[in-house]
Parts: sequence; C-alpha cells; structure tokens
Amino acid sequence: MGTRPMVRPASGADRWFVVKTQIHSKLLNSLSPDQLRALNKEGVREQIGNVVERLVTDESIPMTVAEREKLIEEVLDEVFGLGPLEPRLKDPTISDILVNGFDSIYVERGGRLVETNVRFKDQAHVRMIIDRIVSNIGRRIDDSSPIVDARLPDGSRVCAVIPPLSLIGPILSIRRFGKKLLTTEDLLKNETMTTGMLDFLAGCTEARLNIVVSGGSGAGKTTMLNTLSRFIPEEERIVTIEDTAELQIQQSHIVRLETRPMNIEGAGAITQRDLVINALRMRPDRIIIGECRGAEALDMMQAMNTGHDGSMTTCHANSARDAFSRLETMVMMASSSIPDKVVRQMLTSAVHIVIQVIRLNDGTRKILSISEVADVEDEHVNMEDIFVFERTGMSARGKAVGKFRATGYRPRCMDRLKAYGVHLSQAIFSEEMEVKDK
Repeated sequence: MGTRPMVRPASGADRWFVVKTQIHSKLLNSLSPDQLRALNKEGVREQIGNVVERLVTDESIPMTVAEREKLIEEVLDEVFGLGPLEPRLKDPTISDILVNGFDSIYVERGGRLVETNVRFKDQAHVRMIIDRIVSNIGRRIDDSSPIVDARLPDGSRVCAVIPPLSLIGPILSIRRFGKKLLTTEDLLKNETMTTGMLDFLAGCTEARLNIVVSGGSGAGKTTMLNTLSRFIPEEERIVTIEDTAELQIQQSHIVRLETRPMNIEGAGAITQRDLVINALRMRPDRIIIGECRGAEALDMMQAMNTGHDGSMTTCHANSARDAFSRLETMVMMASSSIPDKVVRQMLTSAVHIVIQVIRLNDGTRKILSISEVADVEDEHVNMEDIFVFERTGMSARGKAVGKFRATGYRPRCMDRLKAYGVHLSQAIFSEEMEVKDK
C-alpha cells in the first residue's frame, strides 16, 4: 500500500500549519522509542534537523532554503519548547507574552503592548503547550482545576486558564524577567528616581526601616525590591517568601521559600502565611515577602514589630495611602477579633516607608512617591510625602515629561539613619529634577 501524499493547502498561514503539523507527525513516527526518550540529550537537535530535512525532501514540497530552515526551527520548537512562543521567549526585549486564544497573541516590548502576527494552529494546539508547561513541574490543569500558576525553567512566571472559566479557549500569560539585573545606575539613567531619592532609600535599608513597595501590575515592584536588597549588609540572614519565585536577591546568606498549591486530592497546600510563621523560627535578620495579598499580612506585621526590622514586602495599590488601607484590610482578614484602632496602631508602628511605583503609558517606570508613615491621629493615619513625581504632560513623541520634587518635609526617621551611621545632606529634601523627552 503506497504512502498517502501530503495535503498541500493553497497558500498562507493555513498551508504552513498543515505542512508543519504533518512534518511533526512524520518526525515522531520515524523515531524509535529509544530515540524519543533521548530527545533531551546533547546533540539531538542536529539529528532532529536532519530527519526533518529528509522528510521535507521526500515529500517534494516546494520551499526556499529560508522557508525550509524556518520550518525545521519551528518543528524543533514544537518538540523541545513552547511552539510558536519559543522565539518570543528568546527575545530579550519582550517582557510579557499574552495568548488571548489561539489566533491572538500580544507581547509587551519597551513597556508597550503590541499585537503579533504569530498564531497557534487551533485551541488544541494552545492546550498542548499549556499541558507541557504544567506537566514539567508536576502540576495539572483540567476541568476540576482550570487555573494554574507555574514557572518556566528560565524563571518566567506563567498563568494559564482554560474553559469553562475562559470563554475564548485556553489563554496563557507569561511574565518574563530579564537575565540582566537592573543596576542602580540603570535606574538613574532611566530616570526611575533621582540620586537623592536613591541615597535616601539606601539609607533607610541600611538603617533597617520596614519598607512597603506598592503599585500596579508590571509597575516595577519586584525590581524595586531587588534594588533595595543591594543595600542590605552581607552578614545579615535573609528569608524570602513568594507565591512564585521572582526575586533576585544578590546576598549570599539567603533562604528562599515558595508556596505550594494543593495536590490532586485537594490537600497539602502551603500558604504564604504558613511560610511566614515558619520563617520566624529560622533566625532571620530580615524577612522579604514577594507580595502581601492575604492573611500573611498579620504575621508580617507582627514580625516587623518583634525584632525583624528591615523587612520588606509589596502590595497592589494605586497610592501609598491606598497601600496602607489594603494592609489594614488584609490584617483584618486574618483576625476579625482585633479592633480596627489596634490594627491601625500596630501597622503604623510596623511600616515606616511606603514607595509608590508606576508604569506610565509611554512604558517608562518611575517612583511616584516616597512617603513616611508618621502616626495615628483620631483614627486617621498620617503619611507624609518626602519625594514625589509630578507629571506635566506628554512630548510630541509621546514621552511622559514632568519632574521629581522633594516636598521639603524632613523625615522623622533621619535620627535613626544617623544612629546607623547614615548621614545624608539636607539638600536632597529640597531638590528638583526635571524629566524631559530625550
């Protein structure tokens, strides 16, 4: 019985998908079980390329050399990687990959979302890639558990949602983290902050003030935590707690903890609160929580108030005052028996500095404000802005322009900074720096 000839669609993307799918199928059928088991061994990529080249030749498909190389590379991505997403994962300029159904893929590049011409073959193709991601880390996604958070080998964070929760088929969001850590020089060059602001934050970190970084999604909260951690003395022991490991702390004496979701039986989950409670038994000098989003805020607050000064966390909020209110709410979620007034006083004692970060619509990220938590007066928390960014408009090229400005307020924590040997010029609390389109 003769070999059934390959179906060749007329032209366009559909033709390319059918060719690639049939080449992929023939490739897998042409390999023995032993060869399939050895797919991850060194040098196999070249062997696979040779097999693909032979199959293309055998089918006599009219292709240019460039098309053939592209086909080989894409089939290899299907075998080894995440299919059509693989080239995007190799692009260092892309920070987010968003799959909104099989035929709609966006990427964020330079802080701006742009639609790509990349697509999957169909919804089953997207589901296959999602299954590959979650199976590699021992997780599952199905009708009983249609949402999963995972992490790729390179550290990228993945969130996948499938029907019935998603009405447009399987969807996928990948947040990538650059291999190059942004230095303080990079942040100053990008005008994320001024030199005076950096000196003040460095001093606050060295003087073991408790710091909360707040902002929206993708505003740069994790980057700011990484930056602040550079000023932690090397001799201190740091314990980090995260839902999905993202922090890139540079100190040598660091213990990294990550939560665990429930297993197939619906048991075995380890929450951030569990890890915070356990971390207190691990003799930490500082505890860094990647993001406070629930009841762990109570334990974090207690840790800050009981000898773990210099701890840090992030939370989602639109302003520094909103961040403080959110922390109040999260503490109350953990224990409704604590009176509101007591929660407010405990938080005021625990949190010293709130840094608000923002991503502007031109893609740039800036510190919007640095505020000090002062005291509680008539059940109202007093917060004083030390530095602010005032946006004044947009340039002709669509770039945000404005100025960083010190408010003139002298922080109460200055005496503590001096006690730790940090001496700052008073001039930084009265400076201004204009941000222009370069």
